[in-house]
Amino acid sequence: MTTTFPDYLVWVVIAAFVATAALEGYDRDLARGVGMGAWVLFGLFWGVLFPRFAFEMRSFIEGTLCLVAVPLCVYTGYQLYTGRDSLFVLSRGVAAMGLIYVPFLTIEPLRQSIVELVSAQTNAVIHLLGYDPDFTIAEQNGYHSAFIFHDSNGHRYYTYLVLACTGIGSMSIFGGLIAAVRAPLRRKIRAFVMAISIIWVLNVIRNVFISVAFGNQWFQIFIGPVTSLTGYTDPKMVSFFIADRVFSQLLAVISLVIILWLVVRILPELLTVIEDVIYLVSGREYDLSQRTRADGGR
Repeated sequence: MTTTFPDYLVWVVIAAFVATAALEGYDRDLARGVGMGAWVLFGLFWGVLFPRFAFEMRSFIEGTLCLVAVPLCVYTGYQLYTGRDSLFVLSRGVAAMGLIYVPFLTIEPLRQSIVELVSAQTNAVIHLLGYDPDFTIAEQNGYHSAFIFHDSNGHRYYTYLVLACTGIGSMSIFGGLIAAVRAPLRRKIRAFVMAISIIWVLNVIRNVFISVAFGNQWFQIFIGPVTSLTGYTDPKMVSFFIADRVFSQLLAVISLVIILWLVVRILPELLTVIEDVIYLVSGREYDLSQRTRADGGR
């Protein structure tokens, strides 16, 4: 696997957030300055990733999120530097997310282990549903993570799983946020186990859906719109695009919101992070803890 500029940059970003968390308890003024730099670098990171998501992967959802993240990260750094200290929680969360995710990104045996584990589980579910693709070594990475479907005309539909297909990104987000808040360890463990379990199961289902939909060409009715909008030269990739880039990504966003709601019921301390995000996006202050207490008393 070739190491790219974003791979180096992500280490710098995580180091900056870890430094911010370490300095928070000793010198908050210095921590604010380092934190602002960390958030600006985080914005740069998303800007660097934009061409990959938008043009190489043709993911409109992820490409748009990258563009939105650039100014939002810079603004977050400004708000932290000017005294919104509640953003230290979110900053600690990003540091913890990175410490969870980056080892899987950069340590080959760790990355291969999780990709092959999820691939094996995906293959098991596919067979339970009555499909029988070849489950073999992926040409691109050498992992046992590829699925090859064959139709009655002898056409071959090949797809394979990579790190992004394991759900580790979403798991690191929740793991980081849960680690960042100050709450009793027992509740944090409960929230973590629940979130990771749901994400893991939903991610396997997602992989099964994409593999089977592509392998059986379920969404070929969208050939015209997809090829004209995305520039796909191979019409057989249309079913993959619809299954992955449209249905799966939209459902993933909805699923993450629902999981967040479930986690907050166990860890209401996370409401501080949600309030900060709402403020950064809308410019309005909300006290969700009061609303939660009011709803609970009705």
